[in-house]
Amino acid sequence: MPELNDLLPMLVLLALIGGFAGILAGLLGVGGGIVLVPAFFYVLQSLGYGGPQLMQICLATSLATIIVTSARSVHAHNKKGAVDWEILRTWAPGIMLGAILGVLLVSQLRTQTLQVIFGGLALCVGLYLGFGRSEWRLGETMPRGLKRAVLSPMVGFLSVLMGIGGGSFGVPLMTLHGRPIHKAVATAAGFGLLIAVPSVIAFLFVDIGQNRPPLTLGAVNLAAFGIVVTMTLITAPWGVRLAHAMDPKPLRRVFAVFLVLVALNMLRKALWG
Repeated sequence: MPELNDLLPMLVLLALIGGFAGILAGLLGVGGGIVLVPAFFYVLQSLGYGGPQLMQICLATSLATIIVTSARSVHAHNKKGAVDWEILRTWAPGIMLGAILGVLLVSQLRTQTLQVIFGGLALCVGLYLGFGRSEWRLGETMPRGLKRAVLSPMVGFLSVLMGIGGGSFGVPLMTLHGRPIHKAVATAAGFGLLIAVPSVIAFLFVDIGQNRPPLTLGAVNLAAFGIVVTMTLITAPWGVRLAHAMDPKPLRRVFAVFLVLVALNMLRKALWG
């Protein structure tokens, strides 16, 4: 068990990371999980909890925090009339199915494989944030029928593989199909709930081996969850207010560079140690 003097700096770091993730969830619509997963990984690894199932703990704990962050974000956005409930209603079954399938796959994979998956997907998200254009369109209305039946599970499935909410895939999906950015960010917060709730319930039944952090239930670390949730409850509404008060485009570019560097470092550690 790590000494308290060793734990305190990590707890402070987790609190700062949680605050940053909460602002991102409201401001940029990329979801805090894309910061939390690598943060949890490096913090827990530095405390000596590395192992073949460490990434499962990071993904599950990140998704647990997203339940709270997304609920708070949806509530705040809905007050401004920005949530598209029709999209949430029609996309919910596929997203939730994809999330469960994602947990089934994650529970069978080792940390190194999950690092590669996270790094590769995060690199794609970072490049889109950096080079994507608001005028890009795949259509003027959200997909329906067979296209929705294929895309909705993919959103849930890929999000669980990264331990993130609906923003990183949901926001581009909606803006590429003609939804205004504020509507897309608000509705993607609802995607986060649809992804996180069923996946976290499933992760509670995943068996983690001996080398796991204290207060870990299934694959969810309750200590990290509690610290981060406390901070995101404070800061997520700040991000929402900023999103409605300013143009977040310059910040998206800065965050894109940061995310690409995080993704490349995750790939480096997975492939070359």
